[in-house]
Amino acid sequence: MHDVATPPLRIAVAGSSGRMGRMLIEAIAATSDCRLAAAFDHAESPTIGQDAGSPLGFATGVTVTSDLDAGLQDAQCLIDFTRPEGTLNHLDMCLRHGVAMVIGTTGFDAPGLQRIRAASEQIPIVMAPNMSIGVNVVLKLLEQAGRALADGYDIEIIEAHHRHKVDAPSGTALKMGEVVAQAAGRNLERDAVWARHGHTGERQTGSIGFSVIRGGDIVGDHTVLFAGSGERIEITHKSSSRATYASGSLRAARFLAGKRSGLYDMQAVLGLTS
Repeated sequence: MHDVATPPLRIAVAGSSGRMGRMLIEAIAATSDCRLAAAFDHAESPTIGQDAGSPLGFATGVTVTSDLDAGLQDAQCLIDFTRPEGTLNHLDMCLRHGVAMVIGTTGFDAPGLQRIRAASEQIPIVMAPNMSIGVNVVLKLLEQAGRALADGYDIEIIEAHHRHKVDAPSGTALKMGEVVAQAAGRNLERDAVWARHGHTGERQTGSIGFSVIRGGDIVGDHTVLFAGSGERIEITHKSSSRATYASGSLRAARFLAGKRSGLYDMQAVLGLTS
């Protein structure tokens, strides 16, 4: 009796000409268990009508299109690292076709997040502000540190990204703040300090400070500092390549295969959820 080979997972990529889109297409091409099913870009993109692998120097056999309705018919999962308004449009189309989603887009407002939660009752979705496996291990460490260092330690979150990033603080920095605040018994909405300028007075006990750096081609650096009396603890993650986000995204897509619905994060994908 011969084993029947499992067919490759058919993945569509939104924003295929962007930095993450190109990285995802390259990562999919390097796997044996995934294949590119569709590549999408906005209608004005010069890549429309070209092979999705052209900017990378190889052929995929998939033509870049702006027609999600047609392109999603052969896809099992859409990976989306675009903008909130684009992702929400893509969400509606995935609902129509019953296609799973991996969402790495950040910057959603409350109504946008609610639309994603509602959609997850019909299709399976992994949504995370950072798809890096390392970052998600760091989030688990921060949960432990936040619980142990809740008293007597000031918490500061410092993040750095490239000059083209449009939202601040990063979605990853916000997630780190949420994890630490919850573990330490604090309320991020109440205790966050987003900016300091001029005569600020002494640091308020229990506050969580955020500092943002934008410049050059920094892929993404995040540090959470726990500053106590006589010591400080720093938990840092530095990305040198978006390839880590791409490999994490493919792991998320594999995780969703066979699931009917549900909203998951990368902690669930990696088996770190208690």
